[in-house]
Amino acid sequence: MTYQRIGAIKTVAEFRELLDGLGLELPVDDHPLSAVEGSPLAQPLQVDDFTVGNRWCVHPMEGWDGTTDGQPSEHTIRRWQHFGQSGCKLIWGGEAFAVTHEGRANPNQLCYSKENVESMRQLLHTLEDAHRERFGANATDDLLVGLQLTHSGRFCRPNSKTQLEPRIAYHHPLLDPKFGIEPADDSVLLTDDDLKHLTDAYVDSARMARDVGFRFVDVKACHGYLMHEFLSAFDRPGPYGGDILGRTRFLRETIDAVRSECPELMIGVRLSVFDRPPYHPDPALTGGGKFGPGIPGETTGLDYPGFGCLRNNPLIIDLTEPIRVIRMLADEHGVSLFNISCGSPYYNPHIQRPAFYPPSDGYQPPEDPLIGCVRQINTVNDLKQALPDIPLVGTAYSYFQEYLPHVAQAVVRAGWVDSVGIGRLVLSDWELPAKVLAGDDYRAAKKICRTFSDCTTAPRNGIISGCFPLDEYYKDSPEAEQLKQAKASLREKLSTDVR
Repeated sequence: MTYQRIGAIKTVAEFRELLDGLGLELPVDDHPLSAVEGSPLAQPLQVDDFTVGNRWCVHPMEGWDGTTDGQPSEHTIRRWQHFGQSGCKLIWGGEAFAVTHEGRANPNQLCYSKENVESMRQLLHTLEDAHRERFGANATDDLLVGLQLTHSGRFCRPNSKTQLEPRIAYHHPLLDPKFGIEPADDSVLLTDDDLKHLTDAYVDSARMARDVGFRFVDVKACHGYLMHEFLSAFDRPGPYGGDILGRTRFLRETIDAVRSECPELMIGVRLSVFDRPPYHPDPALTGGGKFGPGIPGETTGLDYPGFGCLRNNPLIIDLTEPIRVIRMLADEHGVSLFNISCGSPYYNPHIQRPAFYPPSDGYQPPEDPLIGCVRQINTVNDLKQALPDIPLVGTAYSYFQEYLPHVAQAVVRAGWVDSVGIGRLVLSDWELPAKVLAGDDYRAAKKICRTFSDCTTAPRNGIISGCFPLDEYYKDSPEAEQLKQAKASLREKLSTDVR
């Protein structure tokens, strides 16, 4: 399958023609506006009693580059400096922070322990100092920084980058075999008592976040991690499965416990509002040095356990439950803001993180990545129309590349979303939001993310994450050579395997 590269498109008119040719409806402005010119992206956003200075948001990103005891390394500190220099006034989580050692997604993920408190304080101060140095002494007055709290559940790798140590909500008919879990192995199931202890761990981490100066915490419920998995625990017996009240009970009890212990903290939730079955490369089209396009796992005859999709046809989005959950969490549990995502990078990355160049161990895109981007943006628009009073952050903008500012300010102006979140882009061109708002030429540095996916391929091979093609810091690092060798080995294997 061949798709149009965004970087080869020269004008806004050509970009609109591409969208039209794909049958996609998306507002696109003629040119980006600066703050002085009245850019919608420069407008403040009210979240409870806090005024966020603009409509740009940095998504949380996992660097695989902390220390083995869960503290920031020099790589982590540099990335957080860049968050402060970005010009974004909402920093959503900064980093996925594991509430227990056992809940880490890799052995270098930041995690809670009493010994790590001071290093987290310094990490936050690094971001804030960089923001003040770049934008002025009072610039942090309207800077909202939170910490994302997580447990990796099915995808825990706390002790080895190559060894899963899963803790799951329920046995999944497709994900269990995909990730090597025996359907009869109940030792990996979290018990109801385990969940109560985990809620205590979330509270410990939230208390630390409050004490070191974070203004909110994100109780992460996305991307196949533990809180997200519970939202599809239809067949789990007992109080934490079954109907929507049971499947949200762990999330709601944890939020309530955090609010009770830390009333000063705002609470956010990053939420995957729809899912799909796991995809795998089409074996008939795999070879010649790369995997084939992705095809979904077989769900015929299954009541598929997915959140935000039809159980009898999980390729179709159904926002009935996500809308109910967001409303319930906001009205009854005091959640202040939501960051909307979908799916999982582990089993259907093209819907969650559209890319022209997928991770080297992944499948080729089964659709034009623009379709995946617009699907997410339209979904957030649907949520926004149903929940107009609740602040929503949107996702899937980095793939627009040069035209990201044109789309971002158009959707904010149109009321499709409250804040535009960026992730991969911040690794390559962390000052792009500031340049756009200043009216500078944001293209001149030629650092716009092209979705090469090395930031994902690297950690899939046990290497730290970063933008190896465009950031000299990583391009010139020893890890760059390791990444090059890992990609070459996989290409050779795919070129010689007989299928």
